[in-house]
Amino acid sequence: MHIEALVRMANQIGSFFEAMPDRPEALEGAAQHIKRFWEPRMRRELLAHIDHGGEGELNGLMAEAIRTHRALLA
Repeated sequence: MHIEALVRMANQIGSFFEAMPDRPEALEGAAQHIKRFWEPRMRRELLAHIDHGGEGELNGLMAEAIRTHRALLA
């Protein structure tokens, strides 16, 4: 899958969880969503993209969710 599509999907997920009033719950929810519904290959590609400087392409909540819950996604 193209990284642009993965980033776009991650940002859509982040936008959904951004509306939650409890920030820690939103961060965990966003990370859990990716863990549950994305194939391991998709998660690896997104994490590799971030490791190579692509974190700035993610919206604020999703970037923070991945930093906070990276072990869950690896």
